[in-house]
Amino acid sequence: MMNSLSLTRKDKYFYLARTIGIVLLIAMGGLFLFSGYSKIYSQSSFDNFQWTFLDLGISSVTLAGIIARVMIGLEFALGLLLIFHIYLKEFTYKAVIALLAIFIVYLIFVIIKQGNTGNCGCFGDKLAMKPLAAIYKNILMIAATVLLMYIYPIKPYKNQEWVGMALTMACLVIPFIIQPLDMGTAPEPQHSKINLGLLYNYTPGPDTDLRHGKHIVAFMSLTCPHCKKAAYLMGIIHKSHPTLPLYMVLDGAEAHEEAFWDETHAQDVPHLIYRHSEDFLQLAGSSVPSVYWMEGDSIEYKSVNAYYQLDPKVMEDWMAGKALK
Repeated sequence: MMNSLSLTRKDKYFYLARTIGIVLLIAMGGLFLFSGYSKIYSQSSFDNFQWTFLDLGISSVTLAGIIARVMIGLEFALGLLLIFHIYLKEFTYKAVIALLAIFIVYLIFVIIKQGNTGNCGCFGDKLAMKPLAAIYKNILMIAATVLLMYIYPIKPYKNQEWVGMALTMACLVIPFIIQPLDMGTAPEPQHSKINLGLLYNYTPGPDTDLRHGKHIVAFMSLTCPHCKKAAYLMGIIHKSHPTLPLYMVLDGAEAHEEAFWDETHAQDVPHLIYRHSEDFLQLAGSSVPSVYWMEGDSIEYKSVNAYYQLDPKVMEDWMAGKALK
């Protein structure tokens, strides 16, 4: 009777552990897949994620984009490795803990740079989460992974290494297919003149003398969604590269100012609110944002694709007198 009762208890523990294990495993895998998807399902969501690496000190939009895509690919890969039970104890559990630890360090840097405000981007635009809340979430996921290591140590099955390698390689490639890497970060040559004197005909005027020296001047509307994205990126670049001569000229009603700053967080970028629409159109042209790379009143380059041609590394090269390609 005692042996029979003892075996029954072991069986109950075994099935309870397996039930908890499979539920946790699927939940963890699902979270990784959702996290990766939420960052890359739209251009806007992906842009916000990759630009956070610029804010953390990466000096190139291209390099920031590569890092962002690789991290999303790793999330997809770990999510599938968990769900398909591939080398759980030997590799996957350890890799999950390592990646979550990297995310925690990343979020700590975000808090140091930006404070515990806004959306950390962990779930893209799908689910807003502050950085500190995301750290707590990752700590809970690490704890759940440690628990899984003890209660759900499934042994490898045949040919797992090939399945795992195939899934991982596919997941690392998928983000580059969904969001192709744009290598064209240099602005296009322009070689034209602009009448900057129009900015100084009214009070207030620019607090920077844009008529002398090199400046990157963006003409934007307070209500234009593409202008808001460009301003958001310029705010990030200004914080990490404060010596770059960025300037914004903004057109729009006072009623739209608060919403513009709330969305872009670009208040610290030198700027002028310029409510003289006819002159603004003469300066900006028929579409905004118009981003000019100027020396004095000569436009040397124009960021035709707006925020995709705002790369701090390219800006530094231009400031140093290098020809842009």
